[in-house]
Amino acid sequence: MLEIVILDGGTTNPGDLSWAPLEAIGHVTAYDNTPAKLVLERAKNADAVIMNRIVMSREVMSALPKLRFIGALATGFNTIDVIAAREMGITVCNVPFYCVETVAQQAFALLLELCNHTGDIGSTTLAGGWNEGIRMSYMSHALFELSGKTLGIFGFGNIGRTVAKLGLALGMRVIVNSRTKKELPEGCTWVDFDTLFSTSDVVSLHCPLNDGTRGIVSREVLGKMKPTALLINTARGAVLDEAALADALNDGRLAGAGLDVMIDEPPKADNPLLTAKNCIITPHIAWASRDARARLIRIVADNLQAFLDNRPQNVVS
Repeated sequence: MLEIVILDGGTTNPGDLSWAPLEAIGHVTAYDNTPAKLVLERAKNADAVIMNRIVMSREVMSALPKLRFIGALATGFNTIDVIAAREMGITVCNVPFYCVETVAQQAFALLLELCNHTGDIGSTTLAGGWNEGIRMSYMSHALFELSGKTLGIFGFGNIGRTVAKLGLALGMRVIVNSRTKKELPEGCTWVDFDTLFSTSDVVSLHCPLNDGTRGIVSREVLGKMKPTALLINTARGAVLDEAALADALNDGRLAGAGLDVMIDEPPKADNPLLTAKNCIITPHIAWASRDARARLIRIVADNLQAFLDNRPQNVVS
């Protein structure tokens, strides 16, 4: 029977889902997490390894002679040496597009919280603030209307396109900059990089992390943004300069930021964004709705079955 080892499935399935799609293919041994020192021991008999953030280096794969398939529980696969895998005849597959809608939803959840302060206002209301207010309509925070404002989207893949649709539905003007130009939905306009950051009321980042985008939202770029603007990042933490963003927020040169990703995850205790003004941080959960995680497991199983049927799909190696 095919031996399938899930090395770090706890984030994908903390207990509210089932590994049944994979169990229908072979014998599954699932671990919530695997320390680096235990990877070889746990995967030594595996024909297929399913993993999220485990490092699958040339050395690790060389020590697993039965291994023929690596299934990433993610879209990203930067912890896998895909060149070495290809040389060793190991097929590596990822899962694109499984969390498009839920990431776009989280981008707007962060944006709407910055605009409406629902959590903060709700907390002060429950604490008695409304009762103590001298006006009939109690308001502890200024609200920000999105209709008529400019939404700048940097990176226009599937998530960026979905965010654009949400912005248009709220009556926003949508401008776009991306590495490659694609057909735009009605109501969206291509602009250059500098125009996007200098004219947008909201900038939402949806670019991949690579050599061209690492640190691209620099201190200089942040300096071009309106002091009333908001920045949303559900892409990767390393696309922006965190210290520069903290300085911009604290100095009033940027009105707010909503982040679901950081350079270090979890962030170090001295990260300046943890104490920056008007900064909302969520713990890289944009992808993690129950629906998206269930979809992820199904597609990983589909990838493995397709590999066994000699019709591999979503191959990155």
